Amino acid sequence: MWGFIYVFAFLTAFTGSVAYKMFHDPFGGEFKADWSDSVGKVYTDLTYGSGEANKFDLYVPTDDSRSRYGLVVYLHAGGFTGGDKSDDAEMLKWLCAQGYVAAGVNYTLFGEARPDASVYSQSLEIKESIPYVVAEAEKLGYPIDEMAISGGSAGGCLALLYAYRDAQTSPVPVKMVFEAAGPSSFYPEDWKSYGLGLETEESKAAARELFGTMAGKEIKTNFGTPEYDEEIKDISALLWVNENTVPTLLAYGKYDKIQPYEGSQRLLRALEDNHVPHDYYLFNHSGHGLQNDTQVYGEYMRKILEYLETYMPIKCTP
Repeated sequence: MWGFIYVFAFLTAFTGSVAYKMFHDPFGGEFKADWSDSVGKVYTDLTYGSGEANKFDLYVPTDDSRSRYGLVVYLHAGGFTGGDKSDDAEMLKWLCAQGYVAAGVNYTLFGEARPDASVYSQSLEIKESIPYVVAEAEKLGYPIDEMAISGGSAGGCLALLYAYRDAQTSPVPVKMVFEAAGPSSFYPEDWKSYGLGLETEESKAAARELFGTMAGKEIKTNFGTPEYDEEIKDISALLWVNENTVPTLLAYGKYDKIQPYEGSQRLLRALEDNHVPHDYYLFNHSGHGLQNDTQVYGEYMRKILEYLETYMPIKCTP
C-alpha cells in the first residue's frame, strides 16, 4: 500500500514537470536555429523496432557534401510516463544547424496501458534504436562515424545509461554526453522529497516499490550493500562510472524535488574520483525546470557547443 502511494506521488510530480517542459520554451536568440530548407530537413516517425512507440525523427543538414558526420541523439523528458520526441524540435533543429545529424527517439512509456515498461526497458529500447538511426542517416547520404547523446530529466537518465553502460556496444564511438536534471542514482537517503530514507519499515517498503518499478523487477537486497548496488546497477548510471567514462556535461537545480539534487552530487564525486573530463552547472535558484537561472542556462548552452567542438568537431573535408 505505502509503496503504491509513493510511486503515485513520483508519477504525479513528474506529470507536472512534463507540463512545464511542454509549455515553457527556453530557446531564443543565440540558442534558436533560423530553420529553413537551406539549413536542414526533418524525417519524422522512422521505425526502429516492433513497438508502437519505437519511432525516431532525424534532422539532417542541407550540406550533404562531407564524407562523415557526427550524430547527436537527444532524448525527451517526461518522467518516464509522458513526453514525445517532437517536444525537443527546437533543440534538435539547433543541433542540426551546428552541422550535426540530430535524432529524437521515442520509447515505450510507463502507464496504465504499459505497466510492464520501466526505466530499464526504456534504456534497452534506446540501445536498440541507435543502429537504426545510424543506418537511416547513412541511407540518406550522411555516414556517421561518431556520436554524442543527451536528454533532459527522464531523457537525461537514459542518455547517461547509454553513454556509460552501453557505449562499448554502440555502432559508432560515443564521444560525450550532456544532460540536464536526469536521475543517476537510487539511494533512499537521496530521495527525501518522496519521504524515503527515514529508516522505517514503511519508508523502506516505499523505496523498494519505487525503485523496483523503475528497475522493472522486485528489489530484494538491503539498501547500502554491494548486493543492492548490483541489483540496481541496470538503471543507475552512477554505478557505471570508471576511468574510461566519456566526457560529461551536467546541469542540475539545487531546489529540485522531482529528481533530487543529492543524487547528482554522488555522480559529480564519481566523475571527480575517476578523473573523467566533466563540467557541472548548478542552478542555484531553480528546481527541476532550471527556470530561475537565466545566466547559468546561457553558460550551460554555450558549454554544449564547446564540448561538441572539442570532442566531436565538424569534419570540413569532403
